[in-house]
Amino acid sequence: MDELLKWRDEFPILEHTTYLISNSLGAMPRAVYERVHDYAEAWATRGVRAWEEGWWEMAVSVGDKVGGIIGAGAGDISLHQNVTLTQAVISSCFDFTGPRNKVVLVDLEFPSIVYFYMEQRRRGARVELLKSEDGIHLPLEKFLAAIDETTLLVPISLVLFRSATIVDAKAIIERAHKVGAHVILDCFQAAGTVPVNVRELETDFAVGGVLKWLCGGPGVAYLYARPDLRKKLTPTLTGWLAHQRPFNFEIGPQEAREDSYRFLNGTPHIPALYACQPGLEIIGTIGVEKIRRKSMQQTVRLVEGALKRGWRVNTPSDAAERAGTVSVECPHAQEVKNELIAREIIVDYRPGAGIRLSPHFYNRDEEIDFALAQIEEILETRAWERHLQPA
Repeated sequence: MDELLKWRDEFPILEHTTYLISNSLGAMPRAVYERVHDYAEAWATRGVRAWEEGWWEMAVSVGDKVGGIIGAGAGDISLHQNVTLTQAVISSCFDFTGPRNKVVLVDLEFPSIVYFYMEQRRRGARVELLKSEDGIHLPLEKFLAAIDETTLLVPISLVLFRSATIVDAKAIIERAHKVGAHVILDCFQAAGTVPVNVRELETDFAVGGVLKWLCGGPGVAYLYARPDLRKKLTPTLTGWLAHQRPFNFEIGPQEAREDSYRFLNGTPHIPALYACQPGLEIIGTIGVEKIRRKSMQQTVRLVEGALKRGWRVNTPSDAAERAGTVSVECPHAQEVKNELIAREIIVDYRPGAGIRLSPHFYNRDEEIDFALAQIEEILETRAWERHLQPA
């Protein structure tokens, strides 16, 4: 018996859909209704007093719930609005005008991050964007060779979003540290479905968001900085919450805090910080190791089912190299995706990947078989063409 299915009733959307899109937006826990009500009640009844009764601390205190999942220590994480902003805060700590100014990226990185670093060329950054040979794997040897004594930052996803390939982060971090570069490890597609321990990896930074596998909804991203490195860096993208005495409202140069508040800036996003907590608590209670074991079994089921039907799988065949998503490239993939959603089978499509199917701990094996059978039936009947017929 699958013990993780006891959590299924906590997610309302599972009552009426086959929800296989946790790589994009995790299912909402039922308790979010209550937490958002708590926020509204605090605002309605406590008014401005709510700030001093816990709101000010939430951008770090809620971060401890993320920290317990990714192996960070208490107080090591600050929370922001999105991952692109966390990259901006980190990069603002560094000067790109000197001889060490290279940023090493792979073309399988999430586009928002590539866009951001391409724009840092206006600050003096030299961006080396390496091409994946197969569109699935990181070209590890070329990537490591590109990290040299002129490299400043290495933003790299632990799990690549299109292919769900797990990257050899340890090798990249070791190479970067050998030549004096800094690694920003993006754990967005890993945390909650693949075990992560940022302290054991000795990464300089880790970032990610809670809306996918952590079932935390939009509006919350986390930033971890290695504690021994944190106090040496001063972001220029900053604000009053990073000041040692924000409520003195002093005018003049900032005296930055030495803890993780150092990476904060303006007023925190309180409603999202309430909403994200039930998902983090459920994942923390279950434990990612249990989720990972189930995920590996279910992605094997997906891969075998897709290959049996003759479809291309743009995901590593080895379960140990694959995170929680299986990207299936069948004929007419985008049209098939639209038809699946019309049938309440919730998946997505990405160019270069195909249909992405992402079971989580709350999914039944039967849902995987059902989704594959529905793809097969849609292709056989060309069901999407019904929507193209003139009225």
